[in-house]
Amino acid sequence: MKQKRSISIKRQAQKDIEKGNPLLQEVCFPNEITFKEGEIVELVGQKGEFVAQAYLAKQNKGVGWVFSRTNDIDFDGSFFLQQFYHAFERRQKLMSDELTNTYRLFNGEGDGIPGLTIDYYAGYVVFSWYSEGIYLYQEEILSAFNEVFPDIVGIYEKYRYKREDGQTSKLIMGEEAEAPLVVKENGLNFAAYLDEGWMTGIFLDQREVRQALQDRYAAGKSVLNTFSYTGAFSVAAAMGGASHTASVDVANRSKDKTKEQFLLNGLDPEESTIRVMDVFDYIQFAKRKSLQFDVIVVDPPSFARTKKRVFSVSKDYGQMIEDLIDISAPDAVFILSSNAANYKRKNFRDDIETAFRNKKQQYTLLEEFRLPEDFPIPKGSQTSDYLKVSIVQKRSK
Repeated sequence: MKQKRSISIKRQAQKDIEKGNPLLQEVCFPNEITFKEGEIVELVGQKGEFVAQAYLAKQNKGVGWVFSRTNDIDFDGSFFLQQFYHAFERRQKLMSDELTNTYRLFNGEGDGIPGLTIDYYAGYVVFSWYSEGIYLYQEEILSAFNEVFPDIVGIYEKYRYKREDGQTSKLIMGEEAEAPLVVKENGLNFAAYLDEGWMTGIFLDQREVRQALQDRYAAGKSVLNTFSYTGAFSVAAAMGGASHTASVDVANRSKDKTKEQFLLNGLDPEESTIRVMDVFDYIQFAKRKSLQFDVIVVDPPSFARTKKRVFSVSKDYGQMIEDLIDISAPDAVFILSSNAANYKRKNFRDDIETAFRNKKQQYTLLEEFRLPEDFPIPKGSQTSDYLKVSIVQKRSK
Protein backbone atom coordinates (compact mmCIF):
# COMPACT_ATOMS: atom_id res chain seq x y z
CA MET A 1 0.00 0.00 0.00
CA LYS A 2 1.15 3.51 -0.78
CA GLN A 3 1.90 5.81 2.15
CA LYS A 4 -0.76 8.50 2.58
CA ARG A 5 -1.16 11.65 4.62
CA SER A 6 -3.82 11.55 7.34
CA ILE A 7 -6.23 14.47 7.57
CA SER A 8 -8.71 15.03 10.37
CA ILE A 9 -12.37 15.70 9.55
CA LYS A 10 -15.23 17.06 11.63
CA ARG A 11 -17.69 14.77 13.35
CA GLN A 12 -20.56 15.81 11.05
CA ALA A 13 -18.45 15.06 7.98
CA GLN A 14 -17.69 11.64 9.40
CA LYS A 15 -21.40 10.99 9.91
CA ASP A 16 -22.15 12.07 6.34
CA ILE A 17 -19.46 9.77 4.95
CA GLU A 18 -20.78 6.87 7.00
CA LYS A 19 -24.24 7.52 5.54
CA GLY A 20 -22.76 7.24 2.04
CA ASN A 21 -22.02 10.83 1.00
CA PRO A 22 -18.64 10.87 -0.83
CA LEU A 23 -18.34 14.61 -1.42
CA LEU A 24 -15.78 16.59 0.58
CA GLN A 25 -16.15 20.33 1.04
CA GLU A 26 -14.02 22.82 2.91
CA VAL A 27 -16.48 22.80 5.82
CA CYS A 28 -15.70 19.11 6.38
CA PHE A 29 -12.31 19.97 7.85
CA PRO A 30 -11.61 21.63 11.20
CA ASN A 31 -8.62 23.49 9.77
CA GLU A 32 -7.84 25.15 6.45
CA ILE A 33 -6.82 22.45 4.02
CA THR A 34 -3.99 22.61 1.49
CA PHE A 35 -3.17 19.84 -0.94
CA LYS A 36 -1.72 18.82 -4.27
CA GLU A 37 -4.26 18.14 -7.01
CA GLY A 38 -5.13 14.45 -7.03
CA GLU A 39 -3.46 13.73 -3.68
CA ILE A 40 -4.66 10.53 -2.00
CA VAL A 41 -5.29 10.92 1.73
CA GLU A 42 -6.68 9.00 4.68
CA LEU A 43 -9.50 10.75 6.49
CA VAL A 44 -9.53 10.24 10.24
CA GLY A 45 -12.03 11.15 12.92
CA GLN A 46 -11.54 13.40 15.91
CA LYS A 47 -10.01 10.52 17.89
CA GLY A 48 -7.65 9.57 15.08
CA GLU A 49 -9.68 6.57 13.91
CA PHE A 50 -9.70 5.68 10.20
CA VAL A 51 -12.84 6.82 8.34
CA ALA A 52 -12.19 6.64 4.59
CA GLN A 53 -9.77 7.18 1.72
CA ALA A 54 -10.24 10.12 -0.61
CA TYR A 55 -8.56 12.02 -3.39
CA LEU A 56 -8.40 15.79 -3.14
CA ALA A 57 -9.14 18.09 -6.07
CA LYS A 58 -10.72 21.48 -6.58
CA GLN A 59 -13.95 21.30 -8.53
CA ASN A 60 -17.26 23.11 -8.60
CA LYS A 61 -18.85 20.99 -5.89
CA GLY A 62 -16.06 20.86 -3.34
CA VAL A 63 -12.46 19.88 -2.67
CA GLY A 64 -12.44 16.11 -3.03
CA TRP A 65 -14.21 12.78 -3.05
CA VAL A 66 -14.21 9.65 -0.90
CA PHE A 67 -13.51 6.59 -3.05
CA SER A 68 -13.21 3.87 -0.40
CA ARG A 69 -14.38 3.20 3.15
CA THR A 70 -11.54 0.73 3.66
CA ASN A 71 -7.78 1.33 3.81
CA ASP A 72 -6.65 -1.80 1.95
CA ILE A 73 -6.92 -0.63 -1.68
CA ASP A 74 -5.14 1.88 -3.88
CA PHE A 75 -6.61 4.39 -6.30
CA ASP A 76 -4.96 2.67 -9.25
CA GLY A 77 -5.44 0.54 -12.35
CA SER A 78 -6.83 -2.52 -10.57
CA PHE A 79 -9.34 -0.34 -8.70
CA PHE A 80 -10.43 1.40 -11.90
CA LEU A 81 -10.74 -1.94 -13.67
CA GLN A 82 -13.06 -3.25 -10.97
CA GLN A 83 -15.32 -0.20 -11.19
CA PHE A 84 -15.58 -0.47 -14.98
CA TYR A 85 -16.49 -4.15 -14.78
CA HIS A 86 -19.28 -3.31 -12.34
CA ALA A 87 -20.52 -0.54 -14.67
CA PHE A 88 -20.45 -2.95 -17.61
CA GLU A 89 -22.61 -5.43 -15.71
CA ARG A 90 -25.06 -2.70 -14.70
CA ARG A 91 -25.65 -1.58 -18.30
CA GLN A 92 -26.43 -4.96 -19.85
CA LYS A 93 -30.10 -4.14 -20.33
CA LEU A 94 -29.34 -0.86 -22.11
CA MET A 95 -26.57 -2.44 -24.17
CA SER A 96 -29.05 -4.95 -25.58
CA ASP A 97 -31.80 -2.37 -26.25
CA GLU A 98 -32.19 -2.13 -30.03
CA LEU A 99 -34.15 1.13 -29.75
CA THR A 100 -31.54 3.02 -27.71
CA ASN A 101 -27.83 3.40 -28.39
CA THR A 102 -26.99 6.44 -26.28
CA TYR A 103 -26.85 6.52 -22.47
CA ARG A 104 -24.63 7.18 -19.45
CA LEU A 105 -22.04 4.41 -19.43
CA PHE A 106 -20.30 5.47 -16.23
CA ASN A 107 -21.70 7.88 -13.65
CA GLY A 108 -18.89 9.19 -11.47
CA GLU A 109 -19.32 8.60 -7.75
CA GLY A 110 -22.35 6.38 -8.37
CA ASP A 111 -20.14 3.95 -10.29
CA GLY A 112 -17.12 4.29 -8.03
CA ILE A 113 -14.81 6.87 -9.64
CA PRO A 114 -15.95 10.33 -8.51
CA GLY A 115 -15.28 13.26 -10.81
CA LEU A 116 -15.58 11.30 -14.06
CA THR A 117 -18.58 10.58 -16.26
CA ILE A 118 -18.60 8.61 -19.51
CA ASP A 119 -21.45 8.87 -22.02
CA TYR A 120 -22.03 6.43 -24.86
CA TYR A 121 -23.09 7.59 -28.31
CA ALA A 122 -23.60 4.84 -30.90
CA GLY A 123 -20.15 3.28 -30.55
CA TYR A 124 -18.33 6.40 -29.35
CA VAL A 125 -17.78 7.61 -25.80
CA VAL A 126 -17.27 11.00 -24.22
CA PHE A 127 -15.19 11.22 -21.03
CA SER A 128 -15.98 14.29 -18.91
CA TRP A 129 -13.29 15.18 -16.37
CA TYR A 130 -14.43 17.47 -13.57
CA SER A 131 -11.09 18.41 -11.99
CA GLU A 132 -7.40 18.51 -12.63
CA GLY A 133 -7.01 16.06 -9.77
CA ILE A 134 -8.96 13.23 -11.40
CA TYR A 135 -7.38 13.98 -14.78
CA LEU A 136 -3.96 13.13 -13.32
CA TYR A 137 -5.12 9.49 -13.37
CA GLN A 138 -6.23 9.67 -16.99
CA GLU A 139 -3.70 7.19 -18.37
CA GLU A 140 -4.51 4.44 -15.88
CA ILE A 141 -8.25 5.07 -16.17
CA LEU A 142 -8.18 4.90 -19.97
CA SER A 143 -6.14 1.70 -19.87
CA ALA A 144 -8.65 0.05 -17.54
CA PHE A 145 -11.60 1.33 -19.58
CA ASN A 146 -10.21 -0.04 -22.84
CA GLU A 147 -9.72 -3.45 -21.25
CA VAL A 148 -13.39 -3.64 -20.25
CA PHE A 149 -14.80 -1.87 -23.33
CA PRO A 150 -12.47 -2.88 -26.20
CA ASP A 151 -14.97 -2.26 -29.03
CA ILE A 152 -15.33 1.52 -28.65
CA VAL A 153 -14.87 3.25 -32.03
CA GLY A 154 -13.56 6.57 -30.70
CA ILE A 155 -12.99 8.38 -27.41
CA TYR A 156 -13.55 12.10 -26.82
CA GLU A 157 -12.65 14.07 -23.73
CA LYS A 158 -14.38 17.10 -22.25
CA TYR A 159 -12.68 19.17 -19.57
CA ARG A 160 -15.09 20.68 -17.06
CA TYR A 161 -12.39 22.46 -15.15
CA LYS A 162 -10.22 25.43 -16.08
CA ARG A 163 -7.17 24.45 -18.11
CA GLU A 164 -4.20 26.62 -18.95
CA ASP A 165 -4.60 25.80 -22.65
CA GLY A 166 -8.28 26.80 -22.56
CA GLN A 167 -9.31 23.56 -24.27
CA THR A 168 -12.76 22.13 -23.57
CA SER A 169 -13.00 19.11 -25.87
CA LYS A 170 -10.99 16.86 -28.17
CA LEU A 171 -10.73 13.41 -29.76
CA ILE A 172 -8.03 11.41 -27.97
CA MET A 173 -8.35 7.89 -29.35
CA GLY A 174 -9.84 6.04 -32.31
CA GLU A 175 -11.91 7.35 -35.19
CA GLU A 176 -13.47 10.78 -35.50
CA ALA A 177 -17.25 10.77 -35.27
CA GLU A 178 -19.49 12.19 -37.95
CA ALA A 179 -20.94 15.62 -37.23
CA PRO A 180 -23.70 15.15 -36.52
CA LEU A 181 -23.56 11.63 -35.19
CA VAL A 182 -27.11 10.27 -35.34
CA VAL A 183 -28.02 8.35 -32.20
CA LYS A 184 -31.19 6.55 -31.13
CA GLU A 185 -33.22 6.95 -27.95
CA ASN A 186 -36.40 4.92 -27.53
CA GLY A 187 -36.61 4.65 -31.31
CA LEU A 188 -36.21 8.40 -31.94
CA ASN A 189 -33.26 9.87 -33.82
CA PHE A 190 -31.17 12.69 -32.39
CA ALA A 191 -28.20 14.61 -33.72
CA ALA A 192 -25.19 14.56 -31.39
CA TYR A 193 -22.04 16.63 -31.83
CA LEU A 194 -19.24 15.10 -29.80
CA ASP A 195 -16.63 17.81 -30.27
CA GLU A 196 -18.49 21.10 -29.86
CA GLY A 197 -17.60 22.33 -26.39
CA TRP A 198 -19.14 20.75 -23.29
CA MET A 199 -22.57 19.96 -24.72
CA THR A 200 -23.43 17.31 -27.27
CA GLY A 201 -27.00 18.32 -28.16
CA ILE A 202 -29.01 15.96 -25.95
CA PHE A 203 -29.38 15.58 -22.19
CA LEU A 204 -29.30 11.84 -21.57
CA ASP A 205 -30.77 12.00 -18.07
CA GLN A 206 -34.19 12.98 -19.47
CA ARG A 207 -34.67 9.80 -21.51
CA GLU A 208 -37.52 8.39 -19.42
CA VAL A 209 -39.29 11.76 -19.23
CA ARG A 210 -39.19 12.17 -23.02
CA GLN A 211 -40.63 8.69 -23.40
CA ALA A 212 -43.44 9.51 -20.95
CA LEU A 213 -44.29 12.61 -22.99
CA GLN A 214 -44.32 10.64 -26.21
CA ASP A 215 -46.27 7.66 -24.88
CA ARG A 216 -48.79 9.22 -22.48
CA TYR A 217 -49.25 12.96 -22.83
CA ALA A 218 -48.68 14.23 -26.37
CA ALA A 219 -51.32 12.61 -28.56
CA GLY A 220 -53.66 15.23 -30.00
CA LYS A 221 -52.28 17.97 -27.75
CA SER A 222 -50.63 21.33 -28.31
CA VAL A 223 -47.23 21.24 -26.62
CA LEU A 224 -45.06 24.17 -25.51
CA ASN A 225 -41.41 23.30 -24.92
CA THR A 226 -39.74 26.12 -22.98
CA PHE A 227 -35.94 26.40 -22.73
CA SER A 228 -36.04 23.95 -25.61
CA TYR A 229 -32.28 23.75 -26.39
CA THR A 230 -32.18 21.46 -29.46
CA GLY A 231 -35.85 20.49 -29.29
CA ALA A 232 -35.60 16.91 -28.01
CA PHE A 233 -38.83 17.18 -26.02
CA SER A 234 -40.54 18.73 -29.05
CA VAL A 235 -39.51 15.78 -31.23
CA ALA A 236 -40.79 13.32 -28.61
CA ALA A 237 -44.10 15.20 -28.50
CA ALA A 238 -44.44 15.34 -32.28
CA MET A 239 -43.61 11.64 -32.64
CA GLY A 240 -46.19 10.97 -29.94
CA GLY A 241 -48.90 12.55 -32.07
CA ALA A 242 -49.01 16.13 -30.78
CA SER A 243 -51.33 18.36 -32.80
CA HIS A 244 -48.72 21.13 -32.67
CA THR A 245 -45.42 21.86 -30.94
CA ALA A 246 -43.87 25.20 -30.03
CA SER A 247 -40.18 25.32 -29.09
CA VAL A 248 -38.81 28.43 -27.40
CA ASP A 249 -35.19 29.15 -26.49
CA VAL A 250 -33.17 32.36 -26.32
CA ALA A 251 -30.06 30.84 -27.96
CA ASN A 252 -29.67 31.59 -31.66
CA ARG A 253 -28.42 28.08 -32.41
CA SER A 254 -31.62 26.50 -31.09
CA LYS A 255 -33.65 27.11 -34.23
CA ASP A 256 -31.39 25.28 -36.69
CA LYS A 257 -30.64 22.55 -34.15
CA THR A 258 -34.33 21.95 -33.55
CA LYS A 259 -35.09 21.86 -37.27
CA GLU A 260 -32.33 19.30 -37.68
CA GLN A 261 -33.84 17.04 -35.01
CA PHE A 262 -37.25 17.22 -36.66
CA LEU A 263 -35.87 16.34 -40.08
CA LEU A 264 -33.95 13.33 -38.68
CA ASN A 265 -37.29 11.87 -37.60
CA GLY A 266 -39.13 12.52 -40.85
CA LEU A 267 -41.00 15.51 -39.40
CA ASP A 268 -41.56 18.79 -41.22
CA PRO A 269 -40.19 21.57 -38.99
CA GLU A 270 -42.30 24.11 -40.88
CA GLU A 271 -45.39 22.54 -39.33
CA SER A 272 -44.12 23.44 -35.85
CA THR A 273 -43.34 26.74 -34.17
CA ILE A 274 -39.66 27.36 -33.39
CA ARG A 275 -38.86 30.70 -31.82
CA VAL A 276 -35.55 32.21 -30.76
CA MET A 277 -36.89 34.25 -27.89
CA ASP A 278 -36.60 34.79 -24.15
CA VAL A 279 -39.13 32.44 -22.55
CA PHE A 280 -40.58 35.19 -20.36
CA ASP A 281 -41.04 37.42 -23.39
CA TYR A 282 -42.73 34.55 -25.20
CA ILE A 283 -45.15 34.09 -22.30
CA GLN A 284 -46.22 37.74 -22.65
CA PHE A 285 -46.50 37.28 -26.43
CA ALA A 286 -48.68 34.21 -25.92
CA LYS A 287 -50.93 36.15 -23.53
CA ARG A 288 -51.40 38.94 -26.06
CA LYS A 289 -52.26 36.40 -28.75
CA SER A 290 -54.54 34.43 -26.39
CA LEU A 291 -52.53 31.27 -26.98
CA GLN A 292 -53.12 28.27 -24.74
CA PHE A 293 -51.27 24.98 -24.54
CA ASP A 294 -52.39 21.53 -23.44
CA VAL A 295 -48.91 20.41 -22.36
CA ILE A 296 -46.08 22.65 -21.14
CA VAL A 297 -42.52 21.38 -20.66
CA VAL A 298 -40.38 23.38 -18.22
CA ASP A 299 -36.74 22.32 -17.94
CA PRO A 300 -34.72 25.51 -17.41
CA PRO A 301 -30.99 25.89 -16.75
CA SER A 302 -29.98 26.40 -13.13
CA PHE A 303 -28.91 29.94 -13.94
CA ALA A 304 -29.28 32.11 -17.02
CA ARG A 305 -28.53 35.71 -17.87
CA THR A 306 -29.93 37.62 -20.84
CA LYS A 307 -29.85 41.30 -21.71
CA LYS A 308 -33.16 41.82 -19.94
CA ARG A 309 -33.03 39.59 -16.87
CA VAL A 310 -31.21 37.14 -14.64
CA PHE A 311 -32.91 33.80 -13.96
CA SER A 312 -32.07 31.60 -10.99
CA VAL A 313 -34.02 28.37 -10.73
CA SER A 314 -33.97 28.36 -6.91
CA LYS A 315 -35.41 31.89 -6.77
CA ASP A 316 -37.57 32.21 -9.89
CA TYR A 317 -38.99 28.76 -10.67
CA GLY A 318 -42.28 29.32 -8.83
CA GLN A 319 -42.98 32.66 -10.50
CA MET A 320 -42.28 31.11 -13.89
CA ILE A 321 -44.87 28.40 -13.25
CA GLU A 322 -47.40 31.08 -12.30
CA ASP A 323 -46.75 32.88 -15.57
CA LEU A 324 -47.12 29.67 -17.56
CA ILE A 325 -50.40 28.80 -15.86
CA ASP A 326 -51.79 31.92 -17.57
CA ILE A 327 -51.21 30.36 -21.00
CA SER A 328 -52.29 26.83 -20.13
CA ALA A 329 -55.49 25.22 -21.34
CA PRO A 330 -58.08 23.73 -18.96
CA ASP A 331 -56.75 20.40 -17.65
CA ALA A 332 -53.30 21.22 -19.01
CA VAL A 333 -50.38 18.95 -18.13
CA PHE A 334 -47.12 20.48 -16.88
CA ILE A 335 -43.86 18.57 -17.14
CA LEU A 336 -41.82 20.42 -14.52
CA SER A 337 -38.14 19.66 -14.18
CA SER A 338 -34.93 20.94 -12.62
CA ASN A 339 -31.38 19.58 -12.62
CA ALA A 340 -30.04 22.10 -10.10
CA ALA A 341 -28.30 20.18 -7.32
CA ASN A 342 -28.64 23.10 -4.90
CA TYR A 343 -32.41 23.29 -5.46
CA LYS A 344 -33.73 20.89 -2.87
CA ARG A 345 -36.51 18.49 -3.77
CA LYS A 346 -38.74 19.83 -1.01
CA ASN A 347 -38.30 23.40 -2.23
CA PHE A 348 -39.06 22.28 -5.79
CA ARG A 349 -42.32 20.64 -4.69
CA ASP A 350 -43.21 23.58 -2.44
CA ASP A 351 -42.69 26.04 -5.31
CA ILE A 352 -45.05 24.05 -7.52
CA GLU A 353 -47.70 23.97 -4.82
CA THR A 354 -47.31 27.67 -4.04
CA ALA A 355 -47.50 28.66 -7.72
CA PHE A 356 -50.81 26.86 -8.25
CA ARG A 357 -52.21 28.15 -4.97
CA ASN A 358 -51.28 31.74 -5.87
CA LYS A 359 -53.12 31.35 -9.16
CA LYS A 360 -56.10 29.82 -7.31
CA GLN A 361 -55.71 26.62 -9.29
CA GLN A 362 -55.79 23.02 -8.15
CA TYR A 363 -53.64 20.28 -9.62
CA THR A 364 -53.05 16.54 -9.51
CA LEU A 365 -49.61 14.96 -9.37
CA LEU A 366 -49.53 12.35 -12.15
CA GLU A 367 -45.94 11.10 -12.08
CA GLU A 368 -42.51 11.86 -10.67
CA PHE A 369 -39.13 11.01 -12.14
CA ARG A 370 -35.61 10.96 -10.80
CA LEU A 371 -32.40 9.91 -12.51
CA PRO A 372 -32.69 6.82 -14.75
CA GLU A 373 -30.95 3.52 -14.02
CA ASP A 374 -27.78 4.42 -15.93
CA PHE A 375 -27.24 7.35 -13.54
CA PRO A 376 -26.67 5.46 -10.27
CA ILE A 377 -25.97 7.59 -7.21
CA PRO A 378 -24.54 6.99 -3.73
CA LYS A 379 -27.42 6.62 -1.30
CA GLY A 380 -26.17 9.40 0.96
CA SER A 381 -25.43 12.04 -1.66
CA GLN A 382 -28.02 14.75 -2.24
CA THR A 383 -25.84 16.61 -4.75
CA SER A 384 -25.61 13.49 -6.93
CA ASP A 385 -29.38 12.98 -6.82
CA TYR A 386 -30.02 16.21 -8.70
CA LEU A 387 -32.84 15.52 -11.19
CA LYS A 388 -36.36 16.42 -10.08
CA VAL A 389 -39.34 15.96 -12.41
CA SER A 390 -43.01 16.31 -11.48
CA ILE A 391 -45.73 15.83 -14.06
CA VAL A 392 -48.87 17.57 -12.81
CA GLN A 393 -52.27 18.27 -14.31
CA LYS A 394 -54.28 21.41 -13.73
CA ARG A 395 -57.80 20.63 -12.58
CA SER A 396 -60.47 22.70 -14.21
CA LYS A 397 -63.16 23.97 -11.85
